[in-house]
Amino acid sequence: MIITKPNTFLRILTTLLFLLPVMVVAQSVVAEHGMVASANPLATSAGVEILKMGGNAADAAVAVAFTLGVVEPNASGIGGGGFLLYSDASDGEVYMLDFRETAPASFKPEMLYGKDGDGVLKNNSSILAVGVPGTVSGLLALHRKEGVLSLEEDLKPAIKYAEEEFEVSEKFADMIMSNYDKISANENTAHHYLIDELPPMPGEQLKNLELAAAYREIAKKGSKAFYRGKISKSITHVSQEHDGLLTRKDLRRYKTQKKVPVQGRYRGYEIFSSTAPAGGIQIIQLLNILEGYDLSNYTQMDPSYLHLLAEAMKMVYVDKSATMGDPDFVHVPVGELTSEAHADKLRQRINPEHARFDYTYSQTLEPESGSTTHFSIVDEDGNMVALTQSINHWFGTGITDNHYGVLLNDHLKDFAKDPNSPNALEPKKRPASSLAPTLIFKDGKPYLTIGTPGATRIISALVQIIVNVIDFGMDIDAAIEAPRIHAMGDKLYAEKRFSVEVFDSLRAKGHTLEIKGEFDNYFGGAQGILIDPVNGTLRGGADSRRDGNAEGY
Repeated sequence: MIITKPNTFLRILTTLLFLLPVMVVAQSVVAEHGMVASANPLATSAGVEILKMGGNAADAAVAVAFTLGVVEPNASGIGGGGFLLYSDASDGEVYMLDFRETAPASFKPEMLYGKDGDGVLKNNSSILAVGVPGTVSGLLALHRKEGVLSLEEDLKPAIKYAEEEFEVSEKFADMIMSNYDKISANENTAHHYLIDELPPMPGEQLKNLELAAAYREIAKKGSKAFYRGKISKSITHVSQEHDGLLTRKDLRRYKTQKKVPVQGRYRGYEIFSSTAPAGGIQIIQLLNILEGYDLSNYTQMDPSYLHLLAEAMKMVYVDKSATMGDPDFVHVPVGELTSEAHADKLRQRINPEHARFDYTYSQTLEPESGSTTHFSIVDEDGNMVALTQSINHWFGTGITDNHYGVLLNDHLKDFAKDPNSPNALEPKKRPASSLAPTLIFKDGKPYLTIGTPGATRIISALVQIIVNVIDFGMDIDAAIEAPRIHAMGDKLYAEKRFSVEVFDSLRAKGHTLEIKGEFDNYFGGAQGILIDPVNGTLRGGADSRRDGNAEGY
């Protein structure tokens, strides 16, 4: 695994110097035939390589997703889950694949909740937070339905990086250093992500031969390799070693669900996003509220607009906390939540001159991870992919299996602490999520694929990007890079690139501000591709808050 071995003092000193704050702004990318935008240049290049070979958007998605599991393992991997939207240019179908993790069948609610139903989280050791992974199932379901290349061809780039090493970026080095305690606590995880028991420096090389072996098994045997074969045995063995509940039966019965996305309209554009238990419903809600305002009277930096946006956000998150859960277990009133009548009712509560704080959240607001990753793809035929995948918190549980380099998620922490919540934990249930991969059409034609990580900030960030493009006429990259806000509970969070005058105006309207960094990970890492409706060229935007990169041909 080790290519260079500078002395310990030099490694620590150089790492600290590299991790000093820097501002890197990505640039727009224009292409004619196909494009990929992801959180890592190596993953982006893997997808473009597949497109150039004659693969379509689905093939490229498989390549990008598996490569991210190698080069950005802090945010996603085959030990996690997610959601994707796919637009088939041949027949116009837009569908969603839900490969969210599920709670193990043997997980009893009393293991999470206090006996008196007081919502006290008990026995929440990291291994108990592992949900049944869905990523392999979801990606291979997409490949079976849409792929034109073999699975072996699609996985070649990811296997190459896992076997032949890849360079550690500054941001990945920062992630490892920031999560050193979690990583070093597990021998298998430390083996993959530390050098001489220390965080690697930017520019050093890592590889993951065990994960490459898992990928080769999957390439040969498909989903069975992960859910029924040696990989499943290794995953469940490490779970049992740590007194976890994941069993081989849980893995065998896991199924990806094909769903109809939630739909809406905004200024004449057709919006498709991920439905329950994901966060696309709130994307539609928030856009519905904003459509009642003439935003042409504002600019993206106007404090009056930011105030309206913040007030709308708070109400949408109240609805989310009260209604969201796994629709196989609870009724989620999608039609009501996304109706114009409901948006009108919420809009009437907004005071344009002063912030409100008299909202009650049904679920306790917890400290949230900025983890997860998103990528967008458009191929030469106009097929579009928006895919968001995650292992929840950075490096998930921090626990890796003994033989295949599978880093396990901690997504059961996304269940509500309140046993009466629609998002209360139950065996085989999928926790509610804010993930919201989104596709947008203009006059029935593909226009935009967009998404971002960032927990609840996913919803607020995506709506700001969409408004930046549609209302404020920004190019996709400028829309992604623009400073963002987020409002939930009693605080309004903002990147410090807004002016002092904007902050003063928001405070005058009653907002309590928490100012974040200039390009802060807190606000996610959006990746998007816009199809120019005039000439059909592809315009890619990639987020500088991560190692965002867009590439086309």
